[in-house]
Amino acid sequence: MLTAEIIAIGSELLTPERVDTNSLWLTDRLNRLGIEVKLKTIVGDDDARLEEAVRDALKRSRIIITTGGLGPTEDDITRKTVARALARRLLLDERVLQTIRERFIAMGRAMPEINARQAMIIEGAEALPNPHGTAPGLYLEHDGRAVVLLPGPPREMRPMFETYVAPKLEAKGGGVRVVRRILRVAGMGESAVDERIAPVYTQYKNPTTTILFNRAEVEIHLTARAASEQEAELLLDGLAGQIEERLGDAIFAFRGETMEEVVGLRLAVGGYTVAVAESCTGGLVAQRLTDVPGSSAYFLEGVVAYSNEAKTRTLGVPPELIARHGAVSAPVAEAMAEGVRRLTDADFGLAVTGIAGPTGGTPEKPVGLVFIALADDAHTEHKRLLLPGDRQLIRWRASQATLDLLRRRLI
Repeated sequence: MLTAEIIAIGSELLTPERVDTNSLWLTDRLNRLGIEVKLKTIVGDDDARLEEAVRDALKRSRIIITTGGLGPTEDDITRKTVARALARRLLLDERVLQTIRERFIAMGRAMPEINARQAMIIEGAEALPNPHGTAPGLYLEHDGRAVVLLPGPPREMRPMFETYVAPKLEAKGGGVRVVRRILRVAGMGESAVDERIAPVYTQYKNPTTTILFNRAEVEIHLTARAASEQEAELLLDGLAGQIEERLGDAIFAFRGETMEEVVGLRLAVGGYTVAVAESCTGGLVAQRLTDVPGSSAYFLEGVVAYSNEAKTRTLGVPPELIARHGAVSAPVAEAMAEGVRRLTDADFGLAVTGIAGPTGGTPEKPVGLVFIALADDAHTEHKRLLLPGDRQLIRWRASQATLDLLRRRLI
């Protein structure tokens, strides 16, 4: 397979406030063209470091793609630095300059002189039109390597890549396609998942398998390489089917769907409705359910009953039940689920109550203790959890477990 690397440019990408999403998107698109991304680099607005990164990339990769740094200001250094690394001149392209001027005129403004920098084109490069911005991209061949310069804003970069770059690179892909699939697992740890499925996936060199743990679930990443996407999908189907036999209902998604999407689909298909009563999660379960488009078909109401008084007043939880068992207890969780179902006439009532911390725990009821409950017309059930993590992580894991309790009831 051809190899590529991506250089994301911009000092803002080295701060906690900005995330380089362009490289993730480009990696997926390149894989589908049969091109494997071997390296991603983030470089700040530093001429020397960027030149070094480009020179190194030219030594090892057939395709080098940069994103960002094509604007008109002093810190937009990509064009001049890449030109220097390639030992090529920068030349003013009058046609590109006129296109930029016309774009400003269409917006009712005169073009600032500094925007003329965006019409400086690396010698021998093709300027790539940018209908969504003023910065043209660049494409050139250099010593048998393709060098592509793309703008940073995704709304400019993505259509430019799809329209002008992908067709050029597709012919270089050698007829190989890379297709990825993500299986998601609930209620199991990473080592437990691996123990069950290792005898299966280790028998395969294609597809390959990677197991990852995120904040509330295990992800199984499968990657297949084949002459066509259809052939790759068949390879993935075969391995995914065997993994499902080993893990059963613990797998809740086969193509990367979120828990709330899976639960929402099952509710919609079954024609069921749900209402939620939350304490420690503060509305997170309701938020996740209603993040899914079309959730109004099955989500009726969410109640955040944070205080004991709210649990009694709104959900009808008997005060003596709270006094006897405490707000964080199985009987109260079940009463909350039954109360919200009774209040809304939903098919399912979900409830969660717990201690998210960092304070409020005791030896008998430590931080991370959570009770979740589900009520329907047939029965009421609960589950006791002791969740690790900080306040936000405990809340998220509690919301995941609550949704998973409903998912398992629905199947």
